[in-house]
Amino acid sequence: MTRTTLDLTGLKCPLPALKTRKALKPLQPGDQLEVHCTDPLSVIDIPNLIRETGDKVEITERNEARIVFLVEKSDAS
Repeated sequence: MTRTTLDLTGLKCPLPALKTRKALKPLQPGDQLEVHCTDPLSVIDIPNLIRETGDKVEITERNEARIVFLVEKSDAS
């Protein structure tokens, strides 16, 4: 299992979701993707994207400065 960090700070919708989708493709089941965002809409867009892909997501940090998601690649993707 590996963990990759994706820094999407400063990007606006829809780029965080699109770049997250692209970063998930090469990952193996069990790998984790840590996504750092500043766009407030990412709290809606990224969980919706992950529901579509069948992976697992948690918001591990949310404050006025940034939002951090931890996505785990599942076997179903």
